Amino acid sequence: MRNFDEAGPSADPATKRDRRAYWALAVVTLVYAMNIADRFVLSTLIEPIKAEFQLSDASVGFLTGVALAIFYTAAGLPLGALADRVNRRNMIMWALTIWSLFTALCGMAQNFWQLLLARVGVGVGEAGGTPPSHSILADYFRPSQRIVAMSIFTLGIALGSAIGGIGGGMLAEKFGWRHGLVVFAFASIPLLLLMLTVREPRRGANDVAALKEGTPSLREALTFIRSQRALIHVVAGATIATFSGMGLIWWTPAFLARSHGFSVGDAGFEVGMMSGLGGGAALVAATLITFKLARMAPKWQCHFLAWVTLLITIPGVLAHLVSDSETALLLLWLFIPFANVYVGPTLALLQNLVRPDMRGVTVAVLLFTANIANLAIAPQLIGLASDLIALRIADPSQSLSIALAISGLAGIWAALHFWAAIRSLPGDLVRAGTA
Repeated sequence: MRNFDEAGPSADPATKRDRRAYWALAVVTLVYAMNIADRFVLSTLIEPIKAEFQLSDASVGFLTGVALAIFYTAAGLPLGALADRVNRRNMIMWALTIWSLFTALCGMAQNFWQLLLARVGVGVGEAGGTPPSHSILADYFRPSQRIVAMSIFTLGIALGSAIGGIGGGMLAEKFGWRHGLVVFAFASIPLLLLMLTVREPRRGANDVAALKEGTPSLREALTFIRSQRALIHVVAGATIATFSGMGLIWWTPAFLARSHGFSVGDAGFEVGMMSGLGGGAALVAATLITFKLARMAPKWQCHFLAWVTLLITIPGVLAHLVSDSETALLLLWLFIPFANVYVGPTLALLQNLVRPDMRGVTVAVLLFTANIANLAIAPQLIGLASDLIALRIADPSQSLSIALAISGLAGIWAALHFWAAIRSLPGDLVRAGTA
């Protein structure tokens, strides 16, 4: 297969580098979209899975979130360290293959425990895909360009959410929830072929500081990360924003079904349109803003993150408190499309606040904290809260909406962390060698 970077002898070297960089960005973004789609489709299928296996909300939370998070996060740090040592293109391909195979096995499960074990396999596979993806893109783009590149990369969230929501809902209604998972697994084959066209870049190729000889140990990397106060605040803000954003969206199809009478297909379509069409538009707009932010002092990235996170908290909470379906949908349209806008600037700050030979581990740290919040705490805590609230209110079907409204307030806490990062940001960028 011909590599994208092959060009005629008269091609300008800078143009060839840019073409390679943006082709790699496009392919890795598509792989990320499939990662999100394979993860999000199970959220769309919560209600039929719950009905078939006769599960409580707490059990659903454990199956769809905690089971994935435990092994995703447990495998994340060693796989992040591995991404700092091996060919990242090949590592992404192996990860894609593994999580796709286990997604197919999820669709073949005949009971709760089989589905749980297959879900664990999905988590292990996905844990190996994200650290090398972020790291390889950081070496394709200069520090000032990374906010734009990472914002484009986050379009994979919108695309994957739309595919997982709309496609999963349609397939479930027409063929049953199992067929949807199997189809999603086989959709990864074309992406494996595209990944063969991506070239592995030299580590630290676009950074100011030269790489030290030898790859740092996991302990050395974690010690450096812990010393970067701005980085700690960015990770904390992103983790809490993940809980208050994606944690709520995870339950949105079930919320629309219970509180507003939507079918599985209709709920999946609505959330898929919000995440895909609306989220795509929001992320494109955010990417255009990042072109301006890339020319400004890094502190404005933190201001942007804080204000976006704070402002979307308002409709995110109110959407789960109103009784009118049209008003709830309108408020969700003001919340869900913007829930992932923080990801691109966060990833850019993350890559710029550590040395090039520590990026895999740093991404793994964020994945560890964010996915514990998103995949473990949010599904389980919200599910448990819903079960407890249901015992204490007149209409138990509304317990999930109350639990979601309370959880949404965490967005305020996330915004405070993004603002707190500003004080230490200049010195931390110098220590990382990117300023």
